[in-house]
Amino acid sequence: MLQKRSPILETDFQGLLRILTDGGVEFILIGGVAAAAHGSPRVTHDLDVVYKRTDENISRLVRVLEPLGPYLRGAPPGLPFHWETETIERGLNFTLTTSLGSLDLLGEVTGGGFFADLMPHTVVVKLHGIDCFCLDLDLLIKVKRAAGRPKDFEAIAELEAILEEQVKIEGQNNASSQS
Repeated sequence: MLQKRSPILETDFQGLLRILTDGGVEFILIGGVAAAAHGSPRVTHDLDVVYKRTDENISRLVRVLEPLGPYLRGAPPGLPFHWETETIERGLNFTLTTSLGSLDLLGEVTGGGFFADLMPHTVVVKLHGIDCFCLDLDLLIKVKRAAGRPKDFEAIAELEAILEEQVKIEGQNNASSQS
């Protein structure tokens, strides 16, 4: 099936999160949305998630995203792309455009590994009324550093300041609870 795409200017984060969670897809938020969940004021234009690479989860992922017409972001119009289980199984990381905006599906993330490697380093956050697993600040900083992009280095300083403030607050809370 040949598809022609027009650029998506805004991503419906709530819509994408709702479709993934309601469809039972197992995923972890990373990237700009994860940074925002931890208090970063930076603007992001895509939803970055690490998905669990089991047969069942890949099937759910294909099923729930299919109505959104996923297509490779940045690919020339008309490039044949088939959104199906075999595509995900044969690939690993996909930068997609959908009818709800940009979605990066990562089977593995540099500096962090696969879903199972990341899961012990997550916190549950509520975004748009939806509970989601999100990388904790320590590992989010580590994977941004490993990515090595200039925009990530800018975000790292900000995330480290947020982490320092959290540690400071936790220290004050611990001191007052011991009094």
